[in-house]
Amino acid sequence: MNFRSRKFFLIAFVALATFFQSIAKDKDPAWTKKVGTAKLKFKKQEFVANNFGAKADSTFSSTAAIQKAIDACEKAGGGTVTLNPGRYLIGSLYVKSNVKLRIDDGVELLGSQNIKDYPIIDTRIAGMEMKWPSALVNIIDQKNAAVEGKGLINARGKVFWELYWSMRKDYEARGLRWIVDYDAQRPRTILVQNCENVQLKDFRIKQAGFWSVQVLYSTHITVDGLNIRNNIGGKGPSTDGVDIDSSSWILVQNCDIDCNDDNFCLKAGRDWDGLRVNRPTEYVVIRNSIARRGAGLLTLGSETSGMIRHVLAKDLIGLGTSNGINIKSALTRGGGIEDIHFKNFRMDSVNTAFQIGKNWNPSYSYSTLPKEFKVDEIPVHWQKMLNKVMPAEKGIPVFKDVYITNMSGVGLKRAFNIAGIEGSPVERFNFSNINLEVQTAGTISFAKDWKMLDVKITAKDGTKVKVENSTGVAL
Repeated sequence: MNFRSRKFFLIAFVALATFFQSIAKDKDPAWTKKVGTAKLKFKKQEFVANNFGAKADSTFSSTAAIQKAIDACEKAGGGTVTLNPGRYLIGSLYVKSNVKLRIDDGVELLGSQNIKDYPIIDTRIAGMEMKWPSALVNIIDQKNAAVEGKGLINARGKVFWELYWSMRKDYEARGLRWIVDYDAQRPRTILVQNCENVQLKDFRIKQAGFWSVQVLYSTHITVDGLNIRNNIGGKGPSTDGVDIDSSSWILVQNCDIDCNDDNFCLKAGRDWDGLRVNRPTEYVVIRNSIARRGAGLLTLGSETSGMIRHVLAKDLIGLGTSNGINIKSALTRGGGIEDIHFKNFRMDSVNTAFQIGKNWNPSYSYSTLPKEFKVDEIPVHWQKMLNKVMPAEKGIPVFKDVYITNMSGVGLKRAFNIAGIEGSPVERFNFSNINLEVQTAGTISFAKDWKMLDVKITAKDGTKVKVENSTGVAL
């Protein structure tokens, strides 16, 4: 072999090695094959809730009758609970182990607008354990259960939105912005709490009174094919789409969400109480989904106390969403995020592609008790919120080891709005194959050791990304 042949062979070998290395790097982590439910099996017996007294009458409460059907199904060893076509008024339902609640096309569940129809339970809301109304449909302390079908859960949450806005106006005037979200008790639509092997599949949700779906303290859960519309009849505050909260081995896929807060969101506890619980959200896959209006195509935080880690989000589309990747926390949260993988995102008419900050929404995030109140006379959840994280350094969240590849966007307002803090930078973010058309480039501050390969930011105003107080960040 002559010199020229050897040189050609060497070049070809290096190119081939580089190609296979890039494939290896782009492979999904091995753990992603283990997320979601195991194959669910239900007995082939069916319990029709109408035979237990449920009526397709929007003025008649069918709560007790449907619950009787669910309980009878569980007692018989499991099976499927169904309803005849029609509209059914309900308060809180509780799905049990080995039971599938099937909401067929033509069935509409109407959420009660009376908060008394949602019994108080022990749960966690926005990062803090406290007593709170049950959701409309609950799966709590169960295994091998499902809610499926092509029907509609109409939570009719507008009355609860109006309650919140009324209370917030009053609370803000009294220096209580930080607690109003916890005092304005609004029912979630779906709650999966302390469960294993549960599936939510194909049904529709609209007008949630608060969060649409919360998966809390659970493992091996699948959320598949949900269609969520919470901007019907107004803009509902805090009407998140899917919230995964201190849970593990979770699969979310094939969903389409239009809401007025975070579309897909990962959470892990807030401040003193979240650090006390110290339970992570980890081993989560979110894929093949669409976020329309809302606060974030994918949001991590602001509740980060127990850590959010080992996450793969891929093949996601943002259409008119406020933010693309939204990572947020506060200086009292602690915990943070690490080992996060974003792949194949496409955005259109999104405000900010990368919104990342450690000091999010101070008026909500930090608690100060007005002088008119005495500590020993306030509710327990107020006291929890006022508990200080000590030492203060324990409250500083860590953002590190994030991998972002194959992302495109058109009609964006801004590419970057990145804000670490002095002494705690946003560390080791890795970008490759990024192509964004934006109005303005944006800023990166307090970042460290970033890697960028094939990153193209085209700004209409001609600006370049402004990098401040950072080391090892080169565009």
